[in-house]
Amino acid sequence: MKKSKKLSKKVTIPFLSAMLLSSLAACSNSEKSSSEASKDGKLNISIMTTAFSATPPSSNSPALKALEKYTKSNITVNYVLNSVYSDKLNVTLASGKLPTIIMIPDKIPSFVSAVRNGAFWDLTPYLKDYPNLSKANEVTLKNSEIDGKVYGVYRARPLGRNGIYFRQDWLKKLGLQEPKTIEDFYNVLKAFTNNDPDGNGKNDTYGMVISKFTGPFDVMQTWFGAPNKFGMTEDGKLQPDFMTPEYTNALKFFKKMYDEKLINQDFAVMDSGQWDIPFQKGQAGAIVNVLDQAHRNQTAMEKIDPNLKDAVGVMGAVSGPEGLHNLPTAGYSGMLAIPKSSVKTEAQLKQVLSFIDKLNNEPAQTIAYAGVEGRHYKMENNNIVPLFTTQDPEATEYTDLNQFVPGIPVSNFKHPEYTPLQVKENEIMKQNEEIVVPNPAASLISDVYAQKGQQLDNIINDARIKYIVGQIDDKGFKDAIKLWRSSGGDDYVEEINKLYKENK
Repeated sequence: MKKSKKLSKKVTIPFLSAMLLSSLAACSNSEKSSSEASKDGKLNISIMTTAFSATPPSSNSPALKALEKYTKSNITVNYVLNSVYSDKLNVTLASGKLPTIIMIPDKIPSFVSAVRNGAFWDLTPYLKDYPNLSKANEVTLKNSEIDGKVYGVYRARPLGRNGIYFRQDWLKKLGLQEPKTIEDFYNVLKAFTNNDPDGNGKNDTYGMVISKFTGPFDVMQTWFGAPNKFGMTEDGKLQPDFMTPEYTNALKFFKKMYDEKLINQDFAVMDSGQWDIPFQKGQAGAIVNVLDQAHRNQTAMEKIDPNLKDAVGVMGAVSGPEGLHNLPTAGYSGMLAIPKSSVKTEAQLKQVLSFIDKLNNEPAQTIAYAGVEGRHYKMENNNIVPLFTTQDPEATEYTDLNQFVPGIPVSNFKHPEYTPLQVKENEIMKQNEEIVVPNPAASLISDVYAQKGQQLDNIINDARIKYIVGQIDDKGFKDAIKLWRSSGGDDYVEEINKLYKENK
C-alpha cells in the first residue's frame, strides 16, 4: 500500500428529535437478553443490528430458521433502520437493557465510555481459541481496538470499497469519456445537469445525488489531497483535516457544485435511505458511495425499465493536484460487542463466541447472503442462481441477515455468478488499496473526544454544510474552527499527538 502523509476517519453526526425518537420506538421489539441455553438445549441469542431494508426478516423467516438450526440457537434480532441507528444505539446504551450481541458501528464516545466502565467483555484473550476468529486480519483488528484491546468482533469489509458509480449510458449519449481528473468530473456533472442526458427535452436531471450522510464529502476531499481525519504537519505533528488548505479547496469545490445546482439542493436533509432513488429513477447521474452498491442500483433500474441494461458504470477515484487518492474504510464496518450485563459469565461468553465463529462458516454465510436453497436460490453448475431479485418480497426473508455475520477471515459463501459490473467493482476495490489514504490516529482513543467528540464533530460538520449552502463564508468557517478549538479541540489535538508519540 502506498503511504501518504495525509491521513483519517469518517465522522457521522447524530441528530435527535421528537419525531426521530418516535421512529426509534417503532423500530424496537422484544429481545431475549439471556445467552443461557433454553429448555430445548439451544442457546438464546438476542442481537441488535442495522437494517437497510424497510422490511428486514421477521422471526418466521425460513432463512432465520435455517440459521438457527445450523448454529443450534434461538435467535431474536432487533433490526433498526440504518438512518437512525446511531441515535437508537445511544438510547440503548444509556438504558442498560442490552441484548446478547450489539452491533457498534464505530468507536463512538458512548461505547468507549461504556467499555472503560467495564460494561463490555475484553475479547483479546479469547479470539485465538476459535477456528475463524483466530484468523482475523491483524491490521483491521488493530484499527478496531480501544486502548490496545479488542472489545468487538469486527465485520470485515474491503479496504478500498469507496468509489463512484454513474450513468455510463448518459456519458455515451453526450459523447463524453469516463472522467480522469477532478475537472473532468465537474464537467461530467455539468453535462448531466444541463445537456439533457436522458433525451426527453426537459430540464429534469442533475449531476450527482448526495444525502445527509457525510461520506461522499469525506471521500471527495481526499481527491484534493486532504488527509483522512488527521494529517501530518512539516514538524511531524498531527493536525485535523479541516485545518489544511487541501480541505479548503475541496470545500470550495463542494460549494461550486451546490451553487451551480449540480447536486441536489436538499442534500443536508435527505434521508440516506432514499439516497439511491433519484439515481434509479433517472434524475441524477452519479453517486460517490461504496462500489458494490452499483450493481444493486443496476438491478433496481432494470426492474423499472428493462431497456436500461448495462446503464451503470463504476470507477475508483479521479486524479487531483497530488495524483490519485481515495478514502479507505477501516477494513471493517462496525463490530459485534458482547455486554457483561447480558452475558454474565466466562462460560456464557465462550458460548456466544462459538456462535459468532459459526456464523463465518460457509453454510451460515450462504444462508445470510442468499437464503435457503430451493426457496430463495437454486444451484446450477456449482453456482448460486437467485430465484428472486432483491426487490421481490421473498428476498426480505434473508436480506439484512448478513448484518450480524462478521466474514472472518473472508467472505466464503458461494456467490452467485458475478455479472461483468460486479467483476469490475471487485477489481476497482483491489486497485483502490494502492491509493487509499491511511489514518495515523485510527487506533488512538482520546478521552477528550470521548467526552466532547459529538459536540466537536457537530461544530465542523454543521459549518461545512452551512458553507456549502452559502449560510457562512470563509470567515464564518474560520470562526467555526476557532469555536472548535476553544470548545476542547485544542485539548483533543494535544492528546492525540501525545498518544501518537507514545504509540509510535
